[in-house]
Amino acid sequence: MAAKSHALVLILCTLALPCRAEPAQGEASRSQEPALMAGPTTDLTLYALSLNGTAYRYGGSDPEGGLDCSGFVGHVFREVAGIDLPRSAQAIAQLGRKIGISELKPGDLVFFNTLRRAFSHVGIYLGNQQFIHATSSRTGEVLISSLREAYWARRFDGARRIDLAGQ
Repeated sequence: MAAKSHALVLILCTLALPCRAEPAQGEASRSQEPALMAGPTTDLTLYALSLNGTAYRYGGSDPEGGLDCSGFVGHVFREVAGIDLPRSAQAIAQLGRKIGISELKPGDLVFFNTLRRAFSHVGIYLGNQQFIHATSSRTGEVLISSLREAYWARRFDGARRIDLAGQ
């Protein structure tokens, strides 16, 4: 358990750091990502991070029994913001405001085509091109991935922002 809390602190520190000042060769320049600030979005991302390493279970919607992608996202939004989301990634993708990848902020939802159909996977954006999600029975747990990884970059379907301000 201590190792998990040390890893969480390391992740939070990393997310609070600004992006590198100069883009990598061939990469467009973009403004720095904001550091995590107090508020509903921070609560959402911190709670999501606290579930890192939770077991994956298809159809799962609670951390004790395991979580799948939509169960993970739904659990986090319900616990932190009191928002009940639909049970599938495709249905969740119908909610909120559509945003471009350059507009992503921590707490936004990111969607992927992992089953040869649009919006078949969902995760929560953390900042610095990272997102947290309940991946699959193959990986077996909630984990953090990068939008820059070839697998996820090729399958990116879009992003949505759910309004937490009224919560």
